[in-house]
Amino acid sequence: MELAGEKSFKCEVCDKWFTNKRNLKRHIKIHTGDKCFKCEVCGNMFREKWHLIEHMRIHTGEKPFRCEVCEKMFTKSGNLKGHMTIHTGEIPFKCEICKKMFSQSTTLNMHLMTHTGEKPYKCELCDKRFSRCGHRNRHMRIHTGEKPYKCEVCDKRFIQSEYRNSHMRIHTGEKPFKCEVCDKRFSQNDSRNSHMRIHTGEKPFKCEVCEKMFTFSGSLIRHMKIHTGEKNI
Repeated sequence: MELAGEKSFKCEVCDKWFTNKRNLKRHIKIHTGDKCFKCEVCGNMFREKWHLIEHMRIHTGEKPFRCEVCEKMFTKSGNLKGHMTIHTGEIPFKCEICKKMFSQSTTLNMHLMTHTGEKPYKCELCDKRFSRCGHRNRHMRIHTGEKPYKCEVCDKRFIQSEYRNSHMRIHTGEKPFKCEVCDKRFSQNDSRNSHMRIHTGEKPFKCEVCEKMFTFSGSLIRHMKIHTGEKNI
């Protein structure tokens, strides 16, 4: 007689155990790569129907999960659950290797891969591997050309939400990155870091011909025209 909660079903590939056949069958797809559910918008394929449903919210913008404390909206229930720890302060999951604490078990599991070097998620087109499913999915957009994140001002589209958010500062004029030396502000972190070299004197760009050093990559490019004979326009 099978007891409730007992793990009686074993994966013959990786020896992982499951409480029922349904969970084992779902797990087996990780090894077989079987993906039966297709997004009709961008063509991405998914192993589970609920994965497709969650993915579709990228295209529709739907955010059905709301925080009852601050009313922030989320596309996934797991994201809402993780967000709630901001209000509760709960951090129950600990890495036994480095003792770092996490609010979600899934975040802890992803963190553990930084210690093991495990990269279980593979791109089916170029075989590049990733430690996180989300990183693999973002990478896939390089192949599919999908740009699901749109600027609401000029309709320009982006592969990642971070790129869209960074672009939006062109329209808003926001400059959140400040130089701690002269208080000059920048819309991009890379621009602030590049500016800091003026204060530090760092010159990371070297001419391979005469070994002259430069603060900015653009200065090196202009300098190289001396050697190539190309005229500046």
